[in-house]
Amino acid sequence: MFTGIVAGTGILRGKRGAGGGLAFDLEAGFDLADPEEGESIAINGVCLTAYTIKGHRFIVDVSPESLARTTLGDLGVGSPVNMERALRLSDRLGGHIVSGHVDCVATVREKRSTGAFTLFSFSLPEQWNRYVIEKGSVTIDGVSLTVNSCSAGRFEVSIIPHTLQQTTLGRLKIGNSVNIEVDIIGKYVEKLLAVQLVTSSGQEQGKINPAFLAEHGFF
Repeated sequence: MFTGIVAGTGILRGKRGAGGGLAFDLEAGFDLADPEEGESIAINGVCLTAYTIKGHRFIVDVSPESLARTTLGDLGVGSPVNMERALRLSDRLGGHIVSGHVDCVATVREKRSTGAFTLFSFSLPEQWNRYVIEKGSVTIDGVSLTVNSCSAGRFEVSIIPHTLQQTTLGRLKIGNSVNIEVDIIGKYVEKLLAVQLVTSSGQEQGKINPAFLAEHGFF
């Protein structure tokens, strides 16, 4: 698990095919204190397993599934990436609960400055729109952010100068693609509420319905 508080950026130093996927040689721009072979490190929001860790350098394998669902396959040698090491139980939860399992790819539609802040507007696939709520949390390329506003297929975030400097978000341009992980809590709640019951007529209906809410005093 992660928090979406990026430790710093790194550089993709090498990229090669490996078992139907890719292997990345990465170099962190910060100290990897007490490294553990096989530990999880999020790269642009994607949870990957680090091995052959030597100093600031390490290797990760990117599976075909990750390549299909994220922007990692588009990275070229020399590309900067956001990095976050896995959360320890004793760490502060400064962002929100992030799994490192990217849900979809979104596109930068607008970028504008307002004082010292930068406002970004993103479009995302329609099926993920319901998980993005105003003042809720969203992870963009591994960075935990608060949603300013949202509408059908679109949402906006405001990014502070520190985040622009410490992550790759300051490099984004209109038309660029980013990895999106929606709030994991919302997905679990939806799954639990979607439990189906079979009625006497053989039809399936949701367990949570107007009759259920009325029976329990919600209206």
